[in-house]
Amino acid sequence: MSERSTEHTTITIERHFKAPLSRVFNAWAIPEQKQQWFACSSDWKQLDFQLDFRTGGSESNRTASTDGVVHAYQARYIDVVPNERFIYAFDMMLDDFRISVSLATVNFTPEPSGTKMTFTEQVVFLDGYTDNGSRLMGTEIGFDNLRLYVEGDEMRPN
Repeated sequence: MSERSTEHTTITIERHFKAPLSRVFNAWAIPEQKQQWFACSSDWKQLDFQLDFRTGGSESNRTASTDGVVHAYQARYIDVVPNERFIYAFDMMLDDFRISVSLATVNFTPEPSGTKMTFTEQVVFLDGYTDNGSRLMGTEIGFDNLRLYVEGDEMRPN
């Protein structure tokens, strides 16, 4: 049996988008929209994606990286206030190994030029998993993709 351990950290990322608040919020809330930006790498193969974005709803996302490792994300939405905030708990797995459990809060504020989004994740890395900044880097890549998505097409429905 391997040694059990926990390592806690908090990640906070603030982003400003030149897009209406409803467009940024809906990019998280509407399954077809979230699938457009959520992946860390366009080279990865989508295996499964489900999103029920509401208080009490859930989300699952499974992808395979180019080296065949399955990255699995399973979330439960605890609180959803449309166009203001949502809070969710999620775990991450690599193949059959749970690497982390997190609580995340995403807040949205309208700005004259668009939307301010503040993301805070309280994460527990499990059983010796050494993240070395990968979570922060992957989350920032995702938010770069979100920026491209919400700012890229003025004709996209909100």
